[in-house]
Amino acid sequence: MASSRDRQRKLARAKLDRQLVRRAAAAKRRRQIQAGVGAAVVLALVVVGSAWALGAFDSEPEQNTADEVCLWTPQDATANTNLRDVGMPATTGLPTEGTRTMTVVTNQGEPIVAELDLASAPCGAASIGHLASRSFYDNTKCHEITTEGAIRCGDPSGTGLGGPTYSFYDENVPEPAPSASPAPGAPPTYPKGTVAMVSTPPGASGSQFLVFFKDFTTADPKYSVIGRVTGGLATVEKIGALPTVDNGSGAKVKPKDDDVVVQSLTVTEPAAAPTPTPAPSASGTPAASPSAG
Repeated sequence: MASSRDRQRKLARAKLDRQLVRRAAAAKRRRQIQAGVGAAVVLALVVVGSAWALGAFDSEPEQNTADEVCLWTPQDATANTNLRDVGMPATTGLPTEGTRTMTVVTNQGEPIVAELDLASAPCGAASIGHLASRSFYDNTKCHEITTEGAIRCGDPSGTGLGGPTYSFYDENVPEPAPSASPAPGAPPTYPKGTVAMVSTPPGASGSQFLVFFKDFTTADPKYSVIGRVTGGLATVEKIGALPTVDNGSGAKVKPKDDDVVVQSLTVTEPAAAPTPTPAPSASGTPAASPSAG
């Protein structure tokens, strides 16, 4: 399974390739200028003056790749007809701090509200935000209640194979648990209320996500954690308690009687990370800011 380190290596490689191209172009210009100077001083002065006027000696601006946060890999919709083309999110300028609020309105009760973590999973949050802005999730079904204790949503085809015409690398996958039955008091791999991406195939996330209605511990974690439920957990638990039937593959994970319909899914604009509270002074009151005068 690909990891966030794989994505970072690809980003670093792409940046190095761009730097090499710029350096080669700069070296070629220097050789041309040096040849002109060697031919004749007067001609060189004319060439230099012209080149200066045309901006040939202006330093080439360094391309800012610091904001290049995510890589989106195109997927072939002709090879997988379950995919839906709604364009790709941006690759640069994506927020990597603060949170975004995801609200999922279903036909099963009060809305499910989750806080998406931009610092730990900027690409997952960016992808869901992009798809939500294209109404990708609206009027789709949560087609599975997994044996791991989560509801699975985000596939318009309802097959488990659907998604957008792009994928992205896993990020923020938890560390493996020592065993499937850890010592009492040990935190679960995926606590109840966790929101995580489903990779289809493994290592390639798209649009499908899980919302856990009970704690799940595993020695082989494979889902990227992108956030946590902050409201409507009772709705998640209600869906998790629905009876299930065979989904056609031998797994009893399909809701039996009631379709679980995502009527709408929206994502807010990024919220800034909280500003640290000033430490109290010895008197117990916040320290005053230094006077400008």
